[in-house]
Amino acid sequence: MVSFFENIPSVYRTAILVSGLLLLWIIEGMAPRFRFGSNRYRHAGTNLFFTLTTVIVNTGLAFLIVKASRWTSTQQFGILYLKQLPLWLHTILALLLLDFIGAWLIHWVQHKTAWMWQFHKIHHIDTQIDATTALRHHPVESLLRVIALFTAIMILGVPFWMIMLYQSLSAFMSQFNHANIHLPKWLDNALSWVIVSPDMHKVHHSHYQPETDANYANIFSIWDRLFGTFVKVPDTLAIRYGLDEYQDARYQEIGSLLKVPWEHDRVMKEKISSQHK
Repeated sequence: MVSFFENIPSVYRTAILVSGLLLLWIIEGMAPRFRFGSNRYRHAGTNLFFTLTTVIVNTGLAFLIVKASRWTSTQQFGILYLKQLPLWLHTILALLLLDFIGAWLIHWVQHKTAWMWQFHKIHHIDTQIDATTALRHHPVESLLRVIALFTAIMILGVPFWMIMLYQSLSAFMSQFNHANIHLPKWLDNALSWVIVSPDMHKVHHSHYQPETDANYANIFSIWDRLFGTFVKVPDTLAIRYGLDEYQDARYQEIGSLLKVPWEHDRVMKEKISSQHK
């Protein structure tokens, strides 16, 4: 495994991303959790555009991740190098802590920081949550997540192959927990004690803010349980997705979504005006 992820070609990484997405999208068509009314292919097309921008940003800044991981390995720099650890323990701790800093923490910060939320909310405007929603991120948010991962590597000290393993696992888990698939309730509940299950993450995409500000985790559910942000709802079929002020159909189009971070004042005025009618 070490050798495979240390030397993994870009084409393999792309294949992992695409094959996981395709597999889940097919399963969604066969056994969906929710039945959506609009065109499934058009919805996927919009989200795949943002998947492409995410890939471009990640590829363009990949040298930062490579340099950071190579340097920490060479210099034995970082928290995980303070004590000589068995390879298996270093790997487990690296995956856990990369997930915490590079996914849970930056996600939580984006919800709590006004200007970051303006970019992150593109992800939450989606009213049809499925596997293609996983990488629906504004390019600026993609940049912020790369910075978070870079910071995590420098703090922790993580070899390159572990980064590749983490990113592969993270991409698939994001697709899985966004997937519009129906799992038996007992299985979904059991999975949510260890990893983020589809029903657990559906809560995070609710239009109801106390639920939106919950269940931030991507791979391991421990972080939400540990920090008190875990929320469970009796029936995820009752969840209404999206954000109240962005329910108009135009906000499911690429052009409108790209402009969302700079339209906050206008949208809020429209919302206030509609409430007084």
